[in-house]
Amino acid sequence: MSDPESFRSEVRDWLEANCPPEMRQPVRDEEDVYWGGRNASFKNDAQKAWFEACRDKGYTVPEWPKEYGGAGLTPAEGKILRQEMARIGARPPLSSFGIWMLGPALLHFGTEGQKQRFLNEIARGEIRWCQGYSEPGSGSDLVSMQTFGEDKGDHWIVNGQKIWTSYADEADWIFCLVRTDKENKYQGITFMLFDMANDGVSTKPIKLISGNSPFCETFMDDVKVPKSYGEDIPGYVGEINRGWDVAKYLLGHEREMISATGGGDRASSLGAVTSRQGELDPVLRAEMAMFDVDALSFTAMSEKFMDELKVNKGHPAQPNMLKYAGTELNKRRHELLMAAGGSRALEWESEETSGGKTARGWLRTKANSIEGGTSEVMLNVISKRILDLPGA
Repeated sequence: MSDPESFRSEVRDWLEANCPPEMRQPVRDEEDVYWGGRNASFKNDAQKAWFEACRDKGYTVPEWPKEYGGAGLTPAEGKILRQEMARIGARPPLSSFGIWMLGPALLHFGTEGQKQRFLNEIARGEIRWCQGYSEPGSGSDLVSMQTFGEDKGDHWIVNGQKIWTSYADEADWIFCLVRTDKENKYQGITFMLFDMANDGVSTKPIKLISGNSPFCETFMDDVKVPKSYGEDIPGYVGEINRGWDVAKYLLGHEREMISATGGGDRASSLGAVTSRQGELDPVLRAEMAMFDVDALSFTAMSEKFMDELKVNKGHPAQPNMLKYAGTELNKRRHELLMAAGGSRALEWESEETSGGKTARGWLRTKANSIEGGTSEVMLNVISKRILDLPGA
């Protein structure tokens, strides 16, 4: 990027011409988020136009190479694009576990054939992925997983169960950890890719205390997983029995994704969000102001960490710091929103409160300190890897 301000001006002009006014509003419900996939539908023409404009420009994955569906932006250019989208309150054109988690893993570990196929499908919103990691009894101790793939030559027969599989009932494909060697705890796991429409795959939604069901149980009964989907397109990422390397790399990106819920900007500040609720208790307003300062500080720290990671200067435990701090901030944010709403915030079903959006959102945050690695595990990693404290 020879001239940052010239690029910023170009981005502003493009956004003004291509981002509809309806796509500059805060996300109000699940239908305001476009996930893509083979069964996807658009909520309205504005959502469709915004997605298609970004897809054609490469802005669904702006920093991915152009040959994989991106715009080939440098990290500095990508940062400017994010800033300009935030300035006008633009919604993400496409939300996807493929973008946030699988994509970075494929860019790092995938074959050229896998990149050409799967990354382009992700960037174009043609495929929706879910993540098969946790199992009943194997959450924080992920490597104790029992889902097993029996080697049948050109394919595996997979049997087992995953749990807390976000949107598994809506996903097209799954990236899944499967034990392929029972004798080696860490070097006996393979990172497999397979279609959720395969015979033997079934899902069952899990209803949360918020009343929603974004998570599922996922069952695999004699599922045939090919070792290849074509020339240079293995049905697994990395090496057979070395999937733990891929899994750890992906977890770092998942934790960055989850941590983003704690960030702040002027548009989403608690002061702006609660300004329509009239006068609030001065002590509560002070707590909100303190939160907004902390959230903006967290955003600045996140930007610094991301810049360091992109030039290979980041500490490998930084995603753990982001995940812990971000999720704690998000829980604190929703606690304050509940306090500001008073008894009305406890309402559960009326149209006036959008079906109890405040209460349901608050309850949903209780999972933030569990998903993607518990807060206790994050603190253990931080104490050991960054503070160099001795183990128990």
